[in-house]
Amino acid sequence: MVIGNAVATAQNIVANELLFRIGIMSNIICQTSFIFLVLVLNRLFKGVNENYAKLMVSLVITAVPIAFLNELNQIAALHILSGGEYLKAFNPDQLNALAMVFLNLHEQGTFIVGIFWGLWLFPFGYLVIKSGLIPKVLGVLLMIGCFSYLADSSVAILIPKYKATTEILLLPLGIGEISMIFWLLFKGVTDQEPAALEAS
Repeated sequence: MVIGNAVATAQNIVANELLFRIGIMSNIICQTSFIFLVLVLNRLFKGVNENYAKLMVSLVITAVPIAFLNELNQIAALHILSGGEYLKAFNPDQLNALAMVFLNLHEQGTFIVGIFWGLWLFPFGYLVIKSGLIPKVLGVLLMIGCFSYLADSSVAILIPKYKATTEILLLPLGIGEISMIFWLLFKGVTDQEPAALEAS
């Protein structure tokens, strides 16, 4: 996507259509996997605090449909640039501009779903800290990542001209999520039972 240049963006998509489609399918697979991930995490942490575990699942289950629907914006852009017979009523400049509208809508949709991608990290981080199954520092980083997501999405929606200045806020987000991924993949959780908390 070439910012501010609908023609160049359209040419890039048409020239790399398969790659563009792979990107859409990758997002769909990722979001589908997200559901199974949070269900596994719920099973792991529900003995720590059932209410926080349910909240974590609810936030993810809310985020996934929004992310799925948001992919329709990219699919719409692809259809507009497909050169279908029914699109001959529009001239190329109009089609390119319309495709750019849907791509921009996809970007805005990502900021909206990003709010939920942030919110679910708070109960997740809390459960990590309280469980004793995973190093507490990873839970702290996840909770910081929650506010990083929220700040980034809020700035993008409320005052988009300052969006570029918030990119640094995503650094703790990346550190927390990536560290958790590698910990679960290569280290796993401890063998001890999770610390049970009161359901409050």
